[in-house]
Amino acid sequence: MKRVAILQSSYIPWKGYFDLMRQVDEFILYDDAQFTRRDWRNRNQIKTKDGLLWLTIPVHVKGLFTQAIKDVVISDTGWGGKHFKTIAAAYARAPYFRMYRDMIEELYRGDASLRLSEVNRRFIEAFADLLGIRTTLSWSMDYELPDGRVERLVSLCQQARATAYLSGPAAKDYIDPKLFADAGIDLSYMEYSGYPEYAQIHPPFTHHVSVIDLIFNVGPAAPEYLQRAGKPAVTS
Repeated sequence: MKRVAILQSSYIPWKGYFDLMRQVDEFILYDDAQFTRRDWRNRNQIKTKDGLLWLTIPVHVKGLFTQAIKDVVISDTGWGGKHFKTIAAAYARAPYFRMYRDMIEELYRGDASLRLSEVNRRFIEAFADLLGIRTTLSWSMDYELPDGRVERLVSLCQQARATAYLSGPAAKDYIDPKLFADAGIDLSYMEYSGYPEYAQIHPPFTHHVSVIDLIFNVGPAAPEYLQRAGKPAVTS
């Protein structure tokens, strides 16, 4: 059995993104998809003493209404230093900030790429490794893409030789299960509830922030917080 998940790349994603990744054998970054503004592709949230704060990678969007994520170009090369400075100020007092500071700073200051997809993948790979996730990561661009929103997903699964597809729950609104059944691919959906809380230095607690928050607050125990409290990870 080979299970595949297909999802757009995101900037410093939340823990649920990595939980989905660890449940599958291959995680396909679907960056042939259209870039959507004010979405998770180029921004995410951290916690500060003043509340939630958006960190946004500036990108060129003017007149580029239909560009794919893979084609999005960063518009300000100084974004990395600014983001790390903000993160350091927010988490300087976190229990494990010193343990991971150098690693996180290198991610921000050591990447000169102007492609959003490449930056996202670099962060995703680094945090997956830190969380002990060994799932194969690939691009949708590595495969042939037919027409049709759901047909593409089925085709990607077939080309990856998958026998099962794990989808995000939001896709229930448009996925046709019959297309997967006809292709002999078992379809199931990720469940994003039941995660245990942890001590955040800036209460009140919220789950929906970047994985950076989890890492700085609980350190090596971070993988344990991808496990659910008595709830299944996958639903059919």
